[in-house]
Amino acid sequence: MSYQTIEMQVAHGAAVIWLNRPDVRNAFDETMIAELTSAFGEVDADPEARVVVLAGKGKAFCAGADLNWMKRMAEVDFEENRRDAMTFGAMLGRLRAVKKPTVARLHGAVFAGGMGLAAACDIAVASTDAEFCLSEVRLGLIPATIGPYVLAAIGERAARRYFLSAERFDAAEAYRIGFVQELAPPHELDKMVNGILGHLVQGAPGAQGAAKELIAAIADRPVSGEMMSDMAVRIAAARASDEGREGMRAFLEKRSPSWLKTAKQATKAGARKKK
Repeated sequence: MSYQTIEMQVAHGAAVIWLNRPDVRNAFDETMIAELTSAFGEVDADPEARVVVLAGKGKAFCAGADLNWMKRMAEVDFEENRRDAMTFGAMLGRLRAVKKPTVARLHGAVFAGGMGLAAACDIAVASTDAEFCLSEVRLGLIPATIGPYVLAAIGERAARRYFLSAERFDAAEAYRIGFVQELAPPHELDKMVNGILGHLVQGAPGAQGAAKELIAAIADRPVSGEMMSDMAVRIAAARASDEGREGMRAFLEKRSPSWLKTAKQATKAGARKKK
């Protein structure tokens, strides 16, 4: 599919989705929101894509909402604003629902909705030059649509500070409060991301999807008899699955599991197609 505001590349088992509006620091508008929603569905269905990386072209990852788009939204009524917010929320939900591991590659400005995109990914890696801000209250707004994802990443206490103060903070602070899991100097950012991707492609695709569903099922919920029964069903299903049986056989036979061989074959086939 051809896109106007993003680029997508699939190679070596990784799908990289680039936000591609560098002239406005990758600020999003209705076109980018629609294209990202489509792209997340596309990579989820692509068997050659084992992992997904979300990155930004130019000097920033994403500076939030496009000013012209915000101006248009300020001039329409409540109902149209509600529909627009639901569209953006659906895009974030589609990103969160991707069954494959997702990694945010962050540099430069990571502001407002850009923080929402990063928080909706499973893993966030930031350059030490990255700068973060939840600027909404300074515009008379609130970080509502991105709120559940950012709050899950940084916790209530940090959210109380940064949702309310709208102050900018650096990559070290983003790491301290848990918004990003790894930091790297700008020239080593891709090396850090690639190292994580190398670990992610070792996992069984179906098991990784099931692990993401598991996290969603138990996050912030008390342990109960009902939960433990659900967990028993989940692990029994994993053990009885083709991947579970193959993984155990491969471990006992001291060989690589079949999904690693399949991933290597897909990578070679993709490389031949591109020549």
